[in-house]
Amino acid sequence: MPVKIRLQRHGRKGRAFFWIVAADVRSKRDGKFLDKLGIYNPNTNPATIDLDVDGAVKWLQNGAQPTDTARAILSYKGALLKHHLAGGVRKGALTEEQAEEKFKAWLEEKEGKINAKKENLSKEEQEAREKALAAEKEVNEKREAEYKAAQAEADAAAVTEEGEPEAEATPEAETAEEAKAEEKKSE
Repeated sequence: MPVKIRLQRHGRKGRAFFWIVAADVRSKRDGKFLDKLGIYNPNTNPATIDLDVDGAVKWLQNGAQPTDTARAILSYKGALLKHHLAGGVRKGALTEEQAEEKFKAWLEEKEGKINAKKENLSKEEQEAREKALAAEKEVNEKREAEYKAAQAEADAAAVTEEGEPEAEATPEAETAEEAKAEEKKSE
């Protein structure tokens, strides 16, 4: 019975996630499978991949063929490298310890790259937040200046019509305006 390592779709419309499974070639895409090897969630950034590397290597050694997408995922998580190193151990080119050492070194290097990407993403997100906050502050200051100019014009118009400004209305408006400005700054 030919076996494929492939993705099995789960999740709702537009928010799919996948199980990585070893399944008979003749079974349906989302149907019966022989072994669940992990999950793949492309909805997160970076994509979440949880894979049983040893289980995947076992199936690869037994002749299972991965699909193109599954091959990319297995390569990303190191299952294909571990399968390759196991072949070298069987042929006598490497010892078990050497193969394990090479695999651990590769895993550490890969983990460093992933962490660097996560840090870069968090920095970009923080910078975007800071830019949005600065733009919002600028808009608020512009609105405040326009409001003060309109108040000054209204006060000047009231002075020319009546002869003297309304003394009680102006301080209340300014206090309300200052309270709004302080609330905006605290947000």
